[in-house]
Amino acid sequence: MSSREDDNGAKTPTGKVTPPPAAVTAVTVTRGGGGRTPPPPDPPEPPDDGDEGMLRMSFLEHLQELRSRIIKMLGGVLVSVAVSLTFCNQLWRIIAAPAVEALTKLGIKPATLKAITPMEQFNVIWFKLPFLCALFIASPWILYQIWAFISPGLYKRERRYAAPFILCSAGLFIGGGAFAYFVAFRFALTFLLGIGIGNSVDPMISIDEYFDLFVNCTLGVALVFEMPILIFFLTLLRIVSPAFLVKHSRYAILGIFIIAAVVTPTPDAFNMLLFALPMCLLFYVGVFAGYLLVLKREGRRFPWGKVLTIVGIVLIIFGALLYFAALHYKLHPVPHWPFLRR
Repeated sequence: MSSREDDNGAKTPTGKVTPPPAAVTAVTVTRGGGGRTPPPPDPPEPPDDGDEGMLRMSFLEHLQELRSRIIKMLGGVLVSVAVSLTFCNQLWRIIAAPAVEALTKLGIKPATLKAITPMEQFNVIWFKLPFLCALFIASPWILYQIWAFISPGLYKRERRYAAPFILCSAGLFIGGGAFAYFVAFRFALTFLLGIGIGNSVDPMISIDEYFDLFVNCTLGVALVFEMPILIFFLTLLRIVSPAFLVKHSRYAILGIFIIAAVVTPTPDAFNMLLFALPMCLLFYVGVFAGYLLVLKREGRRFPWGKVLTIVGIVLIIFGALLYFAALHYKLHPVPHWPFLRR
């Protein structure tokens, strides 16, 4: 029977399977020729995928966590409702101010809203109004609870977006409501009330109908102002890219104008533009935020110094032109759009 040498120089008959050697220790092994072989390398460590601190929960635990967060959201809203109830009269004067201003501008006297049914005032001023104000007051708390629910499933490096997410989302939501109140809703209401003037039509506005129109316009614009946050997170999840959004921006702008036509309470093109133009600007703000994220992934930096210098020069020139125009035309600031008046 023939034989062959194994790895340690020992001869073994062919056709027989030798058992594997015992576990090799860190001591070097001497070959038959006197050479030394190094100990086997240590097994590779598992790759660090950045999930340290990631909370693993079962489906039932996710449902319990969701239930807890919803209860906390409702608790924050109820506290905000209780605060709003103590200022209902003052809040209603603020809500009714666009209608009073529009009626005064159109020469309608008395410039007041009308209650058609006995319960209308109670339902609007003491029930619907506190809940509307509570949504804006409690929006940071609601967004924090949403983030707290999804954060256990995120990597540690992604949780640092918590503060920017809450601040930017709440700021855009409140800013959208402010834009609707100070600009878009006032122009739309003046247009709607002025249509029948001169045709033997005297507008009589019910507070219920007025408040419903106010809520639709304000909440619609506030939600649309969340567009940059949505685009940023779609880029974060690699669902879209800034290059893709810019390439297909014409379709996005078409969709924005369709949304503006739905949200705008009037059918005229001017008021639709008041809604659509800020939405287009917010779309490109979201694309820019996604571009900054892509640059960070690729290890590149945005030239903030040059860009801020150019923007500062443009703002200084614009401010100087506005100042000289105000001096020439004797304009003074007012607390509503266009914020300058003779």
